[in-house]
Amino acid sequence: MKKFKVATLGCRTNQYESQGYTDQLRRMGYTPAEEGEEADLCIINTCTVTEGADSSSRHEVRLALRDHPKAKVVVTGCMAESAPDVLKLMDDRVRIIPNGEKENLVETLFPEEENLPEFNIQAFDAHTRAFVKVQDGCNAFCTYCIIPYVRGRSRSRQIGDVVREVEGLISNGYKEIVLTGINVGDFDGGGRLADLVRAVDQIPGLERLRISSIDPDEVDEDLASAVLDGKTTCPSMHIVLQAGSNVTLKRMNRKYTRQIFIDTVEKMTAKNPDFTVTTDIIVGFPGETDADFEETLEIVDRVKFAKVHMFPYSVRKRTRAALYPNKVAANVIGERKQRLLRLAERSAFELRNRFVGRTMPVLLENETKPGYISGHTANFLRVWVPAGQHKPNDLINVHMVENVPDGLVGL
Repeated sequence: MKKFKVATLGCRTNQYESQGYTDQLRRMGYTPAEEGEEADLCIINTCTVTEGADSSSRHEVRLALRDHPKAKVVVTGCMAESAPDVLKLMDDRVRIIPNGEKENLVETLFPEEENLPEFNIQAFDAHTRAFVKVQDGCNAFCTYCIIPYVRGRSRSRQIGDVVREVEGLISNGYKEIVLTGINVGDFDGGGRLADLVRAVDQIPGLERLRISSIDPDEVDEDLASAVLDGKTTCPSMHIVLQAGSNVTLKRMNRKYTRQIFIDTVEKMTAKNPDFTVTTDIIVGFPGETDADFEETLEIVDRVKFAKVHMFPYSVRKRTRAALYPNKVAANVIGERKQRLLRLAERSAFELRNRFVGRTMPVLLENETKPGYISGHTANFLRVWVPAGQHKPNDLINVHMVENVPDGLVGL
């Protein structure tokens, strides 16, 4: 029986696509290569959002070439689009599949095969929540971002196709679905994002529904209502900030101001005080002054994010920001990064304090530490419970008894 290995870097959209390849290959009779086993086919789904992502992508290609000397090595994803020549020079065995052909990757590799399995997902390996890609591409052209150049213009799946895929995942035991995309707020597949949320929210058996990363100006009244008033929609969203300074936001070509961000968050929390927000922030964007950075810290302190994903600015060729003057020194970026992380951790701790003494449903996941298994509440607070008889994908009521640096502890 032939063996395969899929390595995935970067975003949830890449994770969804890699799961699609995995499911297709399994239905064709391939099995995943175990640790130490040689594969006949290696697929590396790359990322290029930062220099670190490029480095990690190259590393995964090198590992595949070294550990699987007889395998076909297929490289796709965003670095395969931005630097195909770099990857091809690594070895004659490397075959590039551009992003525009990603969903036909298996068909491209096996042109002689008839009745190939459809590209969709039936499971989400090693996860208790399933990411479902509903949109791809981006029209925003933020000045720091290479993604519109390597993913193309925005395009959406049809609502009916998404509903059918989610129904299949629920029938396979998944309780939580995350609607994801490169710019999910652009969804336009026979309706807007609010229409999609309402359609998925009605699927029998679904316990939880989340939306992945979205910009604050895309959370209009219709979407806010769909999320706040849904049956299974979670009272938590990943609303992207990137910077708290209007000057920096304008230089980034973001389509909102700091006040729009604050108003969006406060609109949601006013209607549901348990509503929480996670976010992304870029530190050290060209021209970011100390005063600009302080404005970012002010928002972090004000909002009390459940989690902040922090990214030091990384120069990406072909982007406008790569040409901007007044680059921030590496040591200054490092200092700001540490200040932001400390504040973000303190603010998240203060947010969790409000929930000590509460009893809340928790969906358990795969992460463990000695004697404990963790999961998340509907509003995305990490909770640790004694392992006991519990297992991933259990949805249990937990009484929160303590707040610790890496989450709440419950019984």
